[in-house]
Amino acid sequence: MLLLMTVAISGTIANLFYNQPLLPSIGASFRLEAGWLGLIPSASQLGYAAAILLISPLGDTMPRRRLISYLSVLLVVALVTAFVAPTFEILLAACFGIGLGTNITQQLIPFGASLSTPETRGKVMGTMMTGLTAGILLSRTLSGCVAEYFGWRSVFLAAAVVAVMFGILMRVVLPVNRPGVTLGYPRLIGSMFTLVRKHRLLRVSALTGALWFAAFNALWATLAIHVTAEPFSYSVQQAGLFGLVGLSGIAGAKVSGRMVAVCGPGRLITGALLVVVTAFIVLAVFGDRLAGLIVGIVLLDLGVFGAQIPNQVRVFSIDATAHSRMNAVYMLCYFIAAAVGSAAGVKVMGVAGWHGLVMFGLGLTAVGLAVHLWWQVRVSADAPRPEPEPPLMDGERAADASLFDTQQP
Repeated sequence: MLLLMTVAISGTIANLFYNQPLLPSIGASFRLEAGWLGLIPSASQLGYAAAILLISPLGDTMPRRRLISYLSVLLVVALVTAFVAPTFEILLAACFGIGLGTNITQQLIPFGASLSTPETRGKVMGTMMTGLTAGILLSRTLSGCVAEYFGWRSVFLAAAVVAVMFGILMRVVLPVNRPGVTLGYPRLIGSMFTLVRKHRLLRVSALTGALWFAAFNALWATLAIHVTAEPFSYSVQQAGLFGLVGLSGIAGAKVSGRMVAVCGPGRLITGALLVVVTAFIVLAVFGDRLAGLIVGIVLLDLGVFGAQIPNQVRVFSIDATAHSRMNAVYMLCYFIAAAVGSAAGVKVMGVAGWHGLVMFGLGLTAVGLAVHLWWQVRVSADAPRPEPEPPLMDGERAADASLFDTQQP
């Protein structure tokens, strides 16, 4: 079941990124100016953001298997519409629908968390996030290869076939859960803000995650600008190969998931953020050399994905009846941070160059680390200390010892 969920997450999240390598071909097909092409990936991302806010919370009030089935139908219809789209406007609407249907990933992640025990939750989350990372990183390469031989429309048709397959498999294999929440839809959406006000750990986790993910996206959004200029002067295709270096994030997610139960989320996040800080230092000092750039990117991806798993584990530990809403709040903050970090990174790069951009990322990470450490100190200070027990009398000691000799069912 975990294998199916992980592969389904990988195959589903890829739908958000298939269209990016296809933009030149789509532009030629519809005879569009370059400025209009950016609306296509934006439509998918906007649909995904809307689904996180408006659809993700439904996982707490209705069986997730049924909700995933509805989303699978929506995704297939949207992909087929993109395949046959006669106009650019219909294609945009289809891409927005693809973003909505891709919310399947945000149903499977809390579903997996709810099916696991606290001891195995880290491993389960690490496995599922491995699929998410692989789907994001490999989707562009797969899309470009298919389009090269069969045209851009064939990518959407192939994706629809894959979506049908996963939809049927998940309908057959996934168990039926029985949600314990019976809120109406308006109150359900409003309760997300109640959860934010009620749980300080949710606020701290969302804030720290947003800060390091903004730094992560600021660098990745400007990396191509850096390596296509002096002293590298790489082509766009060569710049795209740095995405393969980012596969190190898969190892970070996997190792982190296995270590959560041993080290605890707090310590693991501290160590991972120190790795991210080290990455930005390496990129600042050696970022003008290929070896330094590769080492810095590997450390960055290891640290970011290594921190993300324990951060999500502690979010899911807050309230077992609100996994979907907790995940929606967390991922919405992540999504907003990614957009703001990317835009701000490009702006900083244009004004202050590569070293200014790296200092910007380092500053965001340092603030996130400071907030996290403040929270760790506060938790340690608030933790109740066990009071020393009074010495036992001889009779009490004998009676107490008999409890250990008695076999309890």
